[in-house]
Amino acid sequence: MVDRRVRAGQLWLWEGGGSVSMAGVTEPVAGVARIGPVYTPPDRRGSGYASALVAEMSAAVLAEGNRCILYTDLGNPVSNSVYRSIGYRAVGEAIRYQFTAGH
Repeated sequence: MVDRRVRAGQLWLWEGGGSVSMAGVTEPVAGVARIGPVYTPPDRRGSGYASALVAEMSAAVLAEGNRCILYTDLGNPVSNSVYRSIGYRAVGEAIRYQFTAGH
């Protein structure tokens, strides 16, 4: 999957003295592309790498005439504030349930 996404330009890697952040984007479906996953190594966090990478990736998606979405963990105030600061806004909340047979 990684090789396919790299060839398709769907994984972006920011390197600067080593890998500092990585983000993915999906192929647009019905004019909407999803940003994710987003990852920054723990020792590189707090420097704005992921914020800048997601903002640049989102701008590229918008420049192609598509809309962007992303999913975030409501329990992570850092990522939520980052996404809000670059223009994302919450529009819905999803709850995941797991069915266990026999209970």
